[in-house]
Amino acid sequence: MANRFDLVQDYELEPVPQEKRKGWGKLSFVWIGGIVALSAIVLGGTLGAGLPLTEAIIASFIGSFILAILSALCCVVGAKTGLSTALVSRFALGRYGSYAVSIIIALALFGWFGVQLDLFGSSLRNVLIDGLNIHIPAFFLVIIGGILMTTTAFIGYKAIEKLSLLAVPLLAILLISSLVKVVSGQSFAKIAQAPIIGDPLTFGSAVSLIIGSLAIGAIIGPDISRYARSTKDAVISSFVGYFIGFSIVLIIAAILAKATTKVDIVEIMLGLGWGTAALLILILAQWTTNDNNLYSSALGFSTIFPKIPKSVLTISAGVIGTGMALAGIYDNFIPFLNFLSAFIPPVGGIYVADFIINHRKYNFTKLAEIKNVEITSVLIWIIAVVIAFMTTAVPTGFGWFTITGASGFDAFLVAFVLQLIAGKLVSKSRAEKLVSQSQVKGGNAS
Repeated sequence: MANRFDLVQDYELEPVPQEKRKGWGKLSFVWIGGIVALSAIVLGGTLGAGLPLTEAIIASFIGSFILAILSALCCVVGAKTGLSTALVSRFALGRYGSYAVSIIIALALFGWFGVQLDLFGSSLRNVLIDGLNIHIPAFFLVIIGGILMTTTAFIGYKAIEKLSLLAVPLLAILLISSLVKVVSGQSFAKIAQAPIIGDPLTFGSAVSLIIGSLAIGAIIGPDISRYARSTKDAVISSFVGYFIGFSIVLIIAAILAKATTKVDIVEIMLGLGWGTAALLILILAQWTTNDNNLYSSALGFSTIFPKIPKSVLTISAGVIGTGMALAGIYDNFIPFLNFLSAFIPPVGGIYVADFIINHRKYNFTKLAEIKNVEITSVLIWIIAVVIAFMTTAVPTGFGWFTITGASGFDAFLVAFVLQLIAGKLVSKSRAEKLVSQSQVKGGNAS
């Protein structure tokens, strides 16, 4: 009985015990497995198609470096506390404020789970038709994918880690082999001089696309980094995952697009002669990313429904997410998910800034002492969300102005700065109050 319990024990409502923590090596595999999917390779192809190769490479490094810093800041909080994003946010926003955060994160992520599952089903169907001439209805493949992804998310971090340890090396071999094959057939200088083959991009918009593609994943970093043995392991794994892993994938995909004058990764792989096996590896990468969406969603729901086991919540979310994929979520729900996604990045800015100022309160034993609502932090959250919509292009936002070009990053920065200022003012006010009280006591004593 204990063994079965241990299989799904994921410490969703308590700190991860130190003896269960991992070094940066295994954490890095989990990060890369969660980051690298078909969408990341498609993004790299888009950069290669819309920019000169040199600019695409530089944009990949800059965007990935910013994401790595963003992730490292958030992951330090997770490593220090051993707690999930939903529980960490409770210290900064209060009990009810964290419930709102948990609901938004959970809904957004299991919605994106449905979107990615829809892509998984359609991609696998195309692979079976083109590679094996097997015709299986997409809805059946979506159900199979939903069961597989829900199973690893159901078990939790342990299963996600094992799957990543399998998928990441296979994906690395595939991408590096593809790169060697296209480069060996022509000079790199010729590839670099290839013309723009898609919609042209500006350098700034390319960097913004990179940051925007994974900003939410960086913000919910504590869901993974709570398993880090130390803050050093959390920071190193963030940089290995985002700066090294993600940038390399983007750059290889950009070179492949330039060298083959194609953007569609499936078409590129078939053109290189890799066949069905290569496409199955890409689909496996989709699995390692999408179970992370469901996993973090279930962690968010766990703080709202603490009496219901996370395993039950995961299965429920998986069933609903699979149903949404079958119902055509991709066509009908994307605007709403983009709307929800604007609410998440400011949360990271708030809890990182609050942790810097008030790190002593970020202790599991003090969770029961926190306020129902931290009004100042909630107001900052609202302000940052409004600014996110102001800097988001229509139709999701208003598109009134831009700051960095990546609205999620804008919201993080605004929330971070405002929370730092508010925290400093509150600390100064408390210090002055203590000094005043001590002077009054001193006067009374005399």
